[in-house]
Amino acid sequence: MSIADKLNSVVRRHDELCDTLASQTDMDGRELARLSKELADLTDIVKAVEEFNKAETELHDLADLIADPDTEADVKAMAEEEFHELKKTFPNMERDIQILLLPKDETDDKNAILEIRAGTGGDEAALFAADLFRMYQRYAENHKWKFEILDISDTGIGGYKVASASISGKGVFARLKFESGVHRVQRVPETESQGRVHTSAATVAVLPEAEDVDIHIDTSDLRIDTYRAQGAGGQHVNKTDSAVRITHLPTNIVVQCQDGKSQHKNKAKAMLLLRAKLYDTELQQIQNERAANRKSQVGSGDRSERIRTYNFPQGRLTDHRINLTLYKLDRVMEGDLDEIVDALAADEQASRLAEFA
Repeated sequence: MSIADKLNSVVRRHDELCDTLASQTDMDGRELARLSKELADLTDIVKAVEEFNKAETELHDLADLIADPDTEADVKAMAEEEFHELKKTFPNMERDIQILLLPKDETDDKNAILEIRAGTGGDEAALFAADLFRMYQRYAENHKWKFEILDISDTGIGGYKVASASISGKGVFARLKFESGVHRVQRVPETESQGRVHTSAATVAVLPEAEDVDIHIDTSDLRIDTYRAQGAGGQHVNKTDSAVRITHLPTNIVVQCQDGKSQHKNKAKAMLLLRAKLYDTELQQIQNERAANRKSQVGSGDRSERIRTYNFPQGRLTDHRINLTLYKLDRVMEGDLDEIVDALAADEQASRLAEFA
């Protein structure tokens, strides 16, 4: 299908939705929300097409004015200048329309579940995992997103074996989906007396938060265990069986939450994490089926891939997927991630446009 055919199809669907939403007064609320969102997405494309058509008409009018032998010299000169300036905008306008025509990632508008696990490197890996967790927490604060801790398993010396959080706000998953993978750190541990640089790693997983309509969980498939939370001595959480561990028997996926004092709240948080993991498993299967046609691994969610190196002695961060190196590691660890995320998003967009063409 040519771009012109796609645009005609979009305009027809836009008009259909306008008629449907205007005439239906007893539509189910969920269906109304779905159609309204689809209309909003299509409206952006229709507006872009209208602007392009308006510019194209103006260009033809200017061309006619320039070609008219009765046009005065000074008017013709102004028309020629406007003609060339307007013509320069066409490639960008066409590219913007192509981007709008790209299939929407259904998960981009979702909230996200962040899970970080210490990898190779012992205590230093756990300390790095804690640093990454705080980095994303600061990034969320910078964007005014809600960052809610789901579970933390600490080492007692400031490191995290595993930590998870729910992050909610506008465009959360679209911004964070590129972070999944192995993050490597090179630095001198505080316990290193010889000043030698050690290499450790942590694994980051960013999952789209699933709603009930996205994934169905049969309660008979769950084994729910409660236990006494582990943590610093003397805390209330250690005196009650408030921690919850849920096992999804068909997939053997295990999630747990011990962050709060309430067993009920911990169970709700654990279910949130379980839904996200089951939903992500389904999405991964779909992505694997499409993988043969992908030209770029950016945003693929391959969590076995080493995606980034944080070199503290040199203050350097390198994202290996796009060969981006920045010498502002201190700012990155404070949550200044937008330059990296923007570059990854642009690379993925360029790859999708190449496939689209």
